[in-house]
Amino acid sequence: QVQLVESGGGSVQAGDSLRLSCAASGRSFSNCVVGWFRQAPGKEREFVAGISRSSGSTAYADSVKGRFTLSKDNAKNTVYLQMNNLKPEDTAVYYCAARIAVFVKTRIDEYEYWGQGTQVTVSS
Repeated sequence: QVQLVESGGGSVQAGDSLRLSCAASGRSFSNCVVGWFRQAPGKEREFVAGISRSSGSTAYADSVKGRFTLSKDNAKNTVYLQMNNLKPEDTAVYYCAARIAVFVKTRIDEYEYWGQGTQVTVSS
């Protein structure tokens, strides 16, 4: 069984920063892609960013480009999402997801494993 655990969420003011972590256990994710998605109340879950753990290539949603940055620590089986200059519209539950692949995936149905989510609230 594979487990993904997100952490790092919280309540911040607009312009602040947060760093989310996605820690994987149960198997090695050296050959996987990890994606971050978010779901705001009343809205569909959407892709935020993704990273290939093997190549390090990344992809970002237009809404977060220049503000969010992905990084990885393969030794710790952990992927980080650094979120800077947060805006109220970034408020959502953030989920990390993973699947065995080389290239970053952006669709929800392309991911096999999901974490439980972490709440990010940005007030103006």
